[in-house]
Amino acid sequence: MSSTSTRVQAPRVLWLTVPSLVWFAVFSVGPLAAMFVIATLRWKGLLYEPTYIGLENVGKVFADPTFHAAVRNSVIQVAIAIPVMIPLAFMLGYHLYTKPRGYRVLSVLYFSPGLISISMTGMIFYGVMSPNGGVNGLLSTLGLDSWATAWLADPSTALPTLIAIDLWRGIGWTAVLFAARLSSLPAEVIEAAQMDGAGRLRTMWQIAFPMIKDYVRTLAMLQFLWTLFTSAALILLLTKGGPGTSSTTLSYLVYAKAFSQRDLGYSQVVGVVLLLAGVAGMLLIRALLRGSEEDSR
Repeated sequence: MSSTSTRVQAPRVLWLTVPSLVWFAVFSVGPLAAMFVIATLRWKGLLYEPTYIGLENVGKVFADPTFHAAVRNSVIQVAIAIPVMIPLAFMLGYHLYTKPRGYRVLSVLYFSPGLISISMTGMIFYGVMSPNGGVNGLLSTLGLDSWATAWLADPSTALPTLIAIDLWRGIGWTAVLFAARLSSLPAEVIEAAQMDGAGRLRTMWQIAFPMIKDYVRTLAMLQFLWTLFTSAALILLLTKGGPGTSSTTLSYLVYAKAFSQRDLGYSQVVGVVLLLAGVAGMLLIRALLRGSEEDSR
């Protein structure tokens, strides 16, 4: 009787999911499909008539040195930011997990950079990194005037400076997330390892880290996507992709071509490349961390 009732009610329950499926199709699948369509158009904006040009935009993009510079800069950005951010955040998170003196204040301080708006962050570092800003002032005080430079206006330091700002924004709040996950570990496991003579570093990396490997993988993928897809705002505020193309990334190139140069077709081809890069990067992170997890077993 109950099984028959369940079978009768199942279609009714499925009907309740229709609004959410429609919402997903319109606002998630729809924009993705539109991106591929716009990539085949010559289109300057909503006030202009689009013209279908097939794969002409693809050839234009892949022949453009600016695109190649953006790919290089994006690869450098994620290849440095993620391997540095995740281990440092885990170590800070483990430190918070051990509840040192003042750990509540530390948690707030670590999390604070992630709460600051991107416009405020840009304003802060525009002043700190300017030729007469805090960094050069500190170097001058330490007698290292030869190291001083226009950090955001020098082609050799613009991208590293942006990466450093990304690390400043991301490490702290990721550490707090790690600390929250570590707090759910069985206390007796950590205590047993310490009773067996395992030091702090060994307990952290050989006991705690493998136990939250799935969470590490998730945070690594989220930080990868965050770095890859959201760098445009900070670049727009601080360097506008320059000097030259030294700090132009794929996400900034999508913005610049769509809104500054009014070339929506080019922009969406880069958007497709960015999408594929995001998927490939997530699969790579998943494979690497899954492989290391199996090795640890």
